[in-house]
Amino acid sequence: MTTTSDAEPTRSGGPASAAVLWCDRCGEAAADGAHPGCAAARQLEPPRYCSRCRRRMKVQVLPVGWSAVCVEHGEIRG
Repeated sequence: MTTTSDAEPTRSGGPASAAVLWCDRCGEAAADGAHPGCAAARQLEPPRYCSRCRRRMKVQVLPVGWSAVCVEHGEIRG
């Protein structure tokens, strides 16, 4: 996965400078805790929710990686 920091993947079309408000796996508030189960699962699977707006993303898994698209914030690749 391409990242600029441990918290936020690089989005195509711009830097990952927005604050993470939502967990990208379960969709709950990121401030509610560390989400250790989500962090462990994210080592093996792509994000399911946009970390900026909490929308469910369209995810495509390919043999060479994955892509996830938020209708508001664009695409993430890993």
